[in-house]
Amino acid sequence: MIGCSGGHSRCQYIAASALPSSIMAGGSSALMVAAAVALGGGLILVARRLMSSSSARTAASALMRGKTVIITGANCGIGRATAAELLRLQARVILACRDPERAEEAARELREETGGSGDIVVKQLDLSSLQSVRRFCQEVVREEPKLDVLINNAGVFQCPYTKTEDGFEMQFGVNHLGHFLLTHLLLGLLKSSAPSRIVVVSSKLYKYGEINFDDLNSEKSYSRSSAYSRSKLANILFTRELARRLEGTGVTVNVLHPGIVRTNLGRHINIPVLVKPLFNVVSWAFFKSPAEGAQTSVYLASSPEVEGVSGKYFGDCKEEELLPKAMDDLVGRKLWDISEVMVGLIR
Repeated sequence: MIGCSGGHSRCQYIAASALPSSIMAGGSSALMVAAAVALGGGLILVARRLMSSSSARTAASALMRGKTVIITGANCGIGRATAAELLRLQARVILACRDPERAEEAARELREETGGSGDIVVKQLDLSSLQSVRRFCQEVVREEPKLDVLINNAGVFQCPYTKTEDGFEMQFGVNHLGHFLLTHLLLGLLKSSAPSRIVVVSSKLYKYGEINFDDLNSEKSYSRSSAYSRSKLANILFTRELARRLEGTGVTVNVLHPGIVRTNLGRHINIPVLVKPLFNVVSWAFFKSPAEGAQTSVYLASSPEVEGVSGKYFGDCKEEELLPKAMDDLVGRKLWDISEVMVGLIR
């Protein structure tokens, strides 16, 4: 699954559609094939881990030591793995999560896992509530003298049609509007802390999204998958427009896709009971671990290689091309203007 963006305790994507039909059908031969594939895939993953660059880690550690980082949805999945890695780089990490108890539990575990590296702060943030976003930002601005990195990681994936506290379709409301307001309210602190960075977690599924200005709230029609893809396309359009507006401020913003990541959420995706064991084997072989899925987020937050780079789209720590619809500046500006109205920045 494309990793847990957990601040709202949701996952992005379980790629059941990517499984071979023979595996989905089950059977002993499929199990044997899956086991063999898992072994080969496991060896590839081990080799990938062993090839990580210690010199890159050293440079990133020097850059991140003592830096303050906010990560939304940091209590599980990709967000948690991102927090762990940045803590190892000696950063001060604020876990911005919907459920304080789960966040505190994650903080305790992270302290143990990282040997007390860095510093952890837990703050409550519910991106489905604009009031919660405003309260969180007020606390941060009041209590934090600086903010070096903001990572917009949390997200909702393919939930049934529900609305946020403020009446927005849940996926668009959390994935786009909640982060839109959060980023806007923290821009002053980010600018005064420059050079600083904003990292936005999107998805390759943006390719299937369309910005329908006549039905942004999905009240005329609703498709779980289309609504998710729309919100991820909105993330990219927002990033590009924000980068344009931040030129010359010393604040950079980039967007990424984490790939297909193995997490334990995905509660809105139904996989037949008989298929689950085979699915688990294949996901172990082919899907990234949360730690691997977090690498591009960590790279954009900490690497000297992307210092001064802004408005770009990354995957596997490399810049990638976007479809034309994700580079439509007119749509990006219109979406920005409408989003300001929706979150109450302009009345």
